[in-house]
Amino acid sequence: MKELICIVCPKGCHLKVDEKNDYTVTGNACPRGAEYGKSELLHPTRVLTSTVKVKGGLHQRLPVKTSEPIPKGLLMEAMRVLDTVQLEAPVDAGQLVIRDVLGTGADIVATRSMTRI
Repeated sequence: MKELICIVCPKGCHLKVDEKNDYTVTGNACPRGAEYGKSELLHPTRVLTSTVKVKGGLHQRLPVKTSEPIPKGLLMEAMRVLDTVQLEAPVDAGQLVIRDVLGTGADIVATRSMTRI
């Protein structure tokens, strides 16, 4: 039995997920909590936030994130991909940095603008 705190809403239900009984979830106040508990054990995902290098900008690094959660097991590989990226300023917030990172369907996008100096 795994215990989790649901992050779907601010309520923070204390979930218990029974791995031996088809990942049955208890402690949830809504169906979304049950879905979260089962998904977190079977296919955990995370939004990746990081930075990439920027040439000619006000700062040397630019914050980026995935447009949607990616499988937790691919986070380190995605970080290695980001380490190879170098953008040229200017960059606009929301600008596409990498399309479909690692075939996940998620894009890497800039989370702030960067002016050229």
